[in-house]
Amino acid sequence: MIEICNLSKQYSRQPLFKGLHLNVPKGSVVTLIGPSGSGKSTLLRCINGLETFQEGHISVSGQKLYGINEQNYDKAQINQALKNIRRKVGMVFQQFNLFPHMTVLHNITEAPTHVLGISRFETKSNAISVLKKVHLEGKAESHPGQLSGGEQQRAAIARALAVKPETMLFDEPTSSLDPEMIEEVLAVIKELVSEGMTTIIATHEMGFARDVSTHVVFLDKGEIVEYGSPKDIFYNPKNDRTRAFLSRFMK
Repeated sequence: MIEICNLSKQYSRQPLFKGLHLNVPKGSVVTLIGPSGSGKSTLLRCINGLETFQEGHISVSGQKLYGINEQNYDKAQINQALKNIRRKVGMVFQQFNLFPHMTVLHNITEAPTHVLGISRFETKSNAISVLKKVHLEGKAESHPGQLSGGEQQRAAIARALAVKPETMLFDEPTSSLDPEMIEEVLAVIKELVSEGMTTIIATHEMGFARDVSTHVVFLDKGEIVEYGSPKDIFYNPKNDRTRAFLSRFMK
């Protein structure tokens, strides 16, 4: 489903990823764990084309993004690949990024109507369906400012689902929430991944990562230090850096 090959990225000559490789099988749930600044969010943004990279390539459902230093890099082809990828990949960010002047329903129908060209009748029907999935059907006519933080994040998840993606990317979806609201968002994500959609989640919620993942990636300083099943990573980590990181959470 997603193949990352020899990914290299740097900021102002400061390297982050140096030849990173990762395959995400169709239907899998991959969680990215690791300290802040390890590259989790940047990796997700590279997959969705929100960040460029220097070398290597990323393939999403056969659509390839090449590093800007690669011979295969062609700006027009990359832009077309980006359009195709963003129709297949939904992304939920740390911040909710909802339009404050629009109702929840309008927030959700905007992209399918104007980006995908789907009729307003169809987008409204689909929006109501995805609102039910995130348990917000009663908030369709509310504005974001009338919602709690957890409700706003669930509305953002509904917006991402509205384009009927094949893959979902979650970038620290609970980091902006008060502790009492975290569980309601994690519960919705658990329901979604149980349906078999390919999903990559960057998170600091270790119990959640252990419970929902098919595979776990431990990133540190832009390097995949360890990759394996939740059982392997959380109960039998092989690398000292992994053990040191998890020791703060797994008491």
